[in-house]
Amino acid sequence: MPKTLILIPSRMSARRLPGKPLLKINNLAIISHVVRKAQQTGIGDVFVATEDQEIINEVKKNGGKAILTSNHHKTGTDRIFECFQKLKQFDIDYIINLQGDEPGIKKEEIINLNNFMINTGSDFGTIASEIQDTKEHLNENVVKVVTKEKLKHNNFPIALDFRRRNKLKNSQNTYHHIGLYAYKVKILEKIVNLKQTKNEINNRLEQLRALDNKIEINVALAKFSPIGVDTKEDYLAIKKIMEYKS
Repeated sequence: MPKTLILIPSRMSARRLPGKPLLKINNLAIISHVVRKAQQTGIGDVFVATEDQEIINEVKKNGGKAILTSNHHKTGTDRIFECFQKLKQFDIDYIINLQGDEPGIKKEEIINLNNFMINTGSDFGTIASEIQDTKEHLNENVVKVVTKEKLKHNNFPIALDFRRRNKLKNSQNTYHHIGLYAYKVKILEKIVNLKQTKNEINNRLEQLRALDNKIEINVALAKFSPIGVDTKEDYLAIKKIMEYKS
């Protein structure tokens, strides 16, 4: 059976909401909520990759594991690869990159992506959900993915493009991209050794580095879009939802 490792990049110096990994929801830091979701999948070992000792202390205090990484990484992908190298786990087949700012992610979505990767032998996969509000097409904070075929719960088509803005007339097979990734180890290593592309830098979307270098990305359909915590408003919204449900 293929083995999967879940790595969670996290740092305190987010541009729009500094210190967000340690913001509390139900008296537990956001990063620890994400770690628990990952642990609940039962997929494999879970580690946080971070440049900040405060995050390591928080994660370990709540029963998680964390690795200190360089503070010079340009992307979360580069950070998790350093973490993987430091772990020296040579029997791993797949690595899941779970964003540390999405405490609302469902464990079922992580499990589903992992199953698609193993069952299809895909090199690189991610997930996306249906766009519920047409305003999202013009919202640059909502990343869109365009797929070759219409997403269904039983298919795993390739991505044609990722973008921040999208014209409504070009909205066919366009979905709300969710920042959950899975890679074969050799593909992750290949990606981090490629130079950042102009397309990636201009759009602030690191997955474009793969597409620009002819690396295919498969996309699975997610049941819903979790709220990523990028701003104070996002934090207050997800905090209200999660504390109400509890």
